[in-house]
Amino acid sequence: MIRAWVRGSISFQSSQAAILESAFSDCSSSPFIKTIGLILYLIAAMSRSNTILNHDFYRKDVLEIARELPGKCLVRQVDGQLCRYGITDVEAYRGEEDQASHARRGRTPRTRVMYHEGGILYVYLVYGMHWMLNIVTGPQGHPQALLIRGLSTIQGPGRLTKALGIDRSFNAEDLTHSQRIWIEEVNGESPGQIITRPRVGIDYAGKEWREKPWRFILKNG
Repeated sequence: MIRAWVRGSISFQSSQAAILESAFSDCSSSPFIKTIGLILYLIAAMSRSNTILNHDFYRKDVLEIARELPGKCLVRQVDGQLCRYGITDVEAYRGEEDQASHARRGRTPRTRVMYHEGGILYVYLVYGMHWMLNIVTGPQGHPQALLIRGLSTIQGPGRLTKALGIDRSFNAEDLTHSQRIWIEEVNGESPGQIITRPRVGIDYAGKEWREKPWRFILKNG
């Protein structure tokens, strides 16, 4: 039972679980002492683990979240293995008035996801080959989204979705309940300095909207 708990805890990689099992199985103490020791170890380790972001975080305005998201941890679970990536680069798209946003033409079958309450994913295809990973934010009925442009080891929105295995099946997935993708607060760590730049790839938007500094980058990320 204890070993199953170790295997099932999202706070541990499989290699860590194996080390724990080996250490306690080789211990000469009684089964009771080994069990108590393992429980205490797990409690201490889990108290230091990251916190999964909840709906309260995603309900805030997209520009507020854009300053807070770099430095947090995107987690992808595949076949029981957890892969963690620091978020380093995001772009904000805010409301129907934003001429760079997909929502500038109002609610459509493609953009209706953006009108949901924050905390779900908006995933779409560009150039017929690259999936884009966005996080819907803000209150229901006000279309906002953050495009994830870069992670700690992967730069470029198309490259990162390919590396993470993101496709259309992730569209509208709830980040607070998903078993395959979520975002964590990195407890006890400062995210570092955030710098802003104009968004890229939006030549179709008016000059005012092209120049808004709504790209948020973790310096030295």
